[in-house]
Amino acid sequence: MTSAIENNASPRRLFLGNASKLALSAGAIALLGGKDLLAAASPADMKSDVGILNVAVGLEYEGIAAYTIALKSGLLSAAHLKAATKFQDDHKAHLTALTATIRKMGGNPVTEKSLDEYAKALKVDQLKNEEDVLSLAARLELGATNAYLGVIPAFKDSALAKIAGRLAAEEATHFALLNFDLGRPFAPTMSFGA
Repeated sequence: MTSAIENNASPRRLFLGNASKLALSAGAIALLGGKDLLAAASPADMKSDVGILNVAVGLEYEGIAAYTIALKSGLLSAAHLKAATKFQDDHKAHLTALTATIRKMGGNPVTEKSLDEYAKALKVDQLKNEEDVLSLAARLELGATNAYLGVIPAFKDSALAKIAGRLAAEEATHFALLNFDLGRPFAPTMSFGA
């Protein structure tokens, strides 16, 4: 059986990949181009939204670090190396858009931890094979999906809430592909963000 990640010709996979690129592109434009909307918000609302965005920045740094570790582990097949690189690139694009938005709002993005700090927190010393690496990635992608969905109601600026929804969709796509390749059952209906 061919994995979802290996089957590059799958129309569904191509659609999902292209849709996620469009979602991020539209999201990045809205984030980076929405300064006028953001200027109308109260200082307290903007401070609250910057705090939420900084949590998202922390998650993106963690995701980038996890994929860096995975790519250097020597445990991934060629197909999964390609997917890990793509997913890491997505997280880098998220990070760029989020940090630019925080700066436009007058805030300061949180700083990245060292790779060793992420490795220790993620317990990468316990990764022994490709399944372990994919399981870690799936767990982090599911966590990011749920985190983005969970903060949507907290945003004071509805444009930022919409972006969080788009980012959650992209994280859910990553999770679904990893979960499928691991041979796990599909997530139950209405389970994301619960």
